[in-house]
This record gives sequence, C-alpha cells and structure tokens, in this order.
Amino acid sequence: MLNKKLLLTALAPAIWGTTYLVTTEFLPPDRPLLAAVIRALPAGLLLVALTRRLPKGDWWWRSLVLGTLNIGAFLALLFVAAYRLPGGVAATLGALQPLLVAGLSTGLLGERLTRRTVLAGVAGVAGVSLLVLQSSARLDAIGVAAAAGGAVVMATGVVLSKRWTSPAPLLATTGWQLVAGGLVLVPVALAVEGAPPASLTGANLAGYAYLALIGAAFAYALWFRGIRALPATHVTFLGLLSPVVATLLGWLVLGQRLTPWQLLGAVIVLGAVVAAQRRPLVRTGADNYQPLTTARRATDAEMV
Repeated sequence: MLNKKLLLTALAPAIWGTTYLVTTEFLPPDRPLLAAVIRALPAGLLLVALTRRLPKGDWWWRSLVLGTLNIGAFLALLFVAAYRLPGGVAATLGALQPLLVAGLSTGLLGERLTRRTVLAGVAGVAGVSLLVLQSSARLDAIGVAAAAGGAVVMATGVVLSKRWTSPAPLLATTGWQLVAGGLVLVPVALAVEGAPPASLTGANLAGYAYLALIGAAFAYALWFRGIRALPATHVTFLGLLSPVVATLLGWLVLGQRLTPWQLLGAVIVLGAVVAAQRRPLVRTGADNYQPLTTARRATDAEMV
C-alpha cells in the first residue's frame, strides 16, 4: 500500500511532468539552458537565504558533487539529448534510471536486488516507450550517449544522496545542491545560448517563477525528502510518472492525440511504479514471513 511519504515524493516527478507544457507555452523559444539556470540558481539562493545555513566540512565538496549530478550535469545532458533526439527516444532512455539505481544501490547501499525490481524496471522502460516513442524516431549517437549519460548521472546522484546523509535541515541541503547545479550550468548556458534576452514578457516571467518556486524549490525538497526517508530504488521508480503527466497534459491542455498504445503504456508504467514499492518478504521461521525493511538492508551510516 502506498504511504504518505511515497505520495508526497511522487508529487515531485508529477510536477516535473508539467515542465514541457510550461516551457512550450510560457518561455522564450530555444533557451532550455537559460530555463535550467533560472530554475535552479534563484531557487537555491532563496532556500539558502531562508535557512541561513552554509555547508560545513565535507559538505562543501559533497554539495558540489550532488548538485552537479542531480541538477547541473543532468540538465545539461538532457538539453543535448532533447536537441539531437526525438523526445520519445530521450524519455525511453531516461526510463533506464530505476534499473541503474537498483544496481548501484546493491553495491553502495547494501540494498537487495530482487527479481520484482528488475521486472518492474523492464516494464517501466517498455511502458514509457509505448507512451512516448514514435515509430519514425531517429537515432543519433551523440544524442543517445547524452540521454544515457543523463540517466547515469541522475541515478548516481540519487544513490549518493541516500548514502551521504546531511546533518543540515532538508531545505538547506536542497538549497546547496540547487546553487551548485545552477552555478555549473551558468557557463554552459552562456557558451551555448549567449546572453539572456534583453526583454521578457509577463508570461515568460510567470513561467520562470513557476519553474523556480514550484519546479525546483518545492519539488526538489520533496524529492530529497523522499530519498532520505525511503529506499533509493522505491524513489527512483516514481520518476517514471513524469512522462505520464506530460502526456496527459499534452492531451488535456494542448489537444494532442492520445492513442490506445499510449494508454496501455501509461497503465504499464503505473503498474511498474506500484509493483516496485512493494517490500520483498523474508522467511522468519516455519511459514511466517515479514517485510524486508530498509533497516535490515542498510548500514547505520546510510540510515536517516
């Protein structure tokens, strides 16, 4: 049964699923890296100002590593993949992330890799491909490498976020990562896209404000809260909800066509997400079984 922590964490990828709609309807065209910078850096600075906490000790370099993996490098690679691949191909490759997290969690977190997790991961990739992949999709080697690299860096960021438990409040840690990721993106955005537009419309400002306050400050706080409280594998499967929400909004708001195959893909994705949340049972004696808990699978250093 899905609990409150899972449902709150699921809000983050659901919010990220609105990014495509906001970007296409409110933001200036051909400025995805600028959107990424404005999404991350102001939100991070706001959270740091509100919490009045700066990193200490190892958390200076850990924040830079996590911010680069979870935000800076991930969004930059996502930008490359989006420009060189059809969206469906990029999303399908991104759906490999739960399988990558499951593998990394086995080695770094001591979590058990179960058959259910592997099958749910494969089903998630299949469901996303049905949801967004078109038969005419073309492949580009650099784009494929970027999409796969984005899945790898995000998966690594999720696992390391679980392994490295910050002593600071959640909002402060979230702010540090957003600032680090935003700073990494600034020179990339300037080199690729040049200076920001001289003037912005009210719709542009509203879109950027939504991405910064809701899409970054609020959503990433929920996401990192979930990583602290839940197994990393459970959290990463929730990321599959983003293409479902994006497709649904495209149908409801933009009038895009929704085919039976896409509906089947959405059902498969939701089934994979739910199946991945079930805890495996371990035998405790005779015919008695109990859930295998995180406490029994992780070391004390990985607990929160």
